[in-house]
Amino acid sequence: MRDLSEQEKFWQGDFGNQYVERNIGQPLVAASLAMFAKALSRAGRIDSVVELGTNAGNNLQALHQLLPQSELFGVEINESACVQARALGIAQIWQGSLFDFPRERTYDLSLSKGVLIHLAPELLATAYAQLYALSRRYILIAEYYNPAPVEVPYRGNSGKLFKRDFAGEMLDRYADLHLLDYGFVYHRDPQFPADDITWFLLEKRP
Repeated sequence: MRDLSEQEKFWQGDFGNQYVERNIGQPLVAASLAMFAKALSRAGRIDSVVELGTNAGNNLQALHQLLPQSELFGVEINESACVQARALGIAQIWQGSLFDFPRERTYDLSLSKGVLIHLAPELLATAYAQLYALSRRYILIAEYYNPAPVEVPYRGNSGKLFKRDFAGEMLDRYADLHLLDYGFVYHRDPQFPADDITWFLLEKRP
C-alpha cells in the first residue's frame, strides 16, 4: 500500500473535516443542480456517473435529481464526508484517494468539481489519467479557471489551491477528447450562485 502524499493527508484529516461542515446544505445542492442542468444539456443519455472527490454528496444529490435513472458512484478520501454521502442512500461511495480508485469499469460520465484546484500540480497528470480512463464518453470538469497556472492562498495555507486551464491541459493530452460545451457560474448570480466556477464538458470521440 502506497504512502499518501502530504496533500492527501491534509484533506483526510481535520481540515478536510472542517471543509465538509462548511459545504453542506440545500442551497449548495440547488446551485449544483442548476449548473449540471446547463453543463449536461448537450450530452446524450447518461446511465452511470463517477465523481472523484464527492465530499458529503451535494453533487450526487443534484445528479440524482437531474438523472434519476443513473447509477451514481462517489470517491472520497475523508471519512466524515463518506459517512454523510453514504447516508444519502443514492450512490455507492468508495473511501480512499482518487488516485487509488480501481479502474474496474467505465462510466458514461466522469466528474471533477472543486477537486483539481486542490491538487498539487505534480499530481494532476495522474488525476487527468483517472478522469480519462474512467470515462466511457463524457468528462465534466468544474473548477477555478485561469489561462496560466497560478497558486492562491487558501484559508491561511499555501500549496492547497491552484487555478489553471485544467480542461485545456486534458484536451492537449488526449487527442480523442473534444470540447462539447463550457460555461461560467458567477458568485453573484441572483438565483444559483456558485463561487465563480467555470465548467467544461469534454467528449471522447473516435
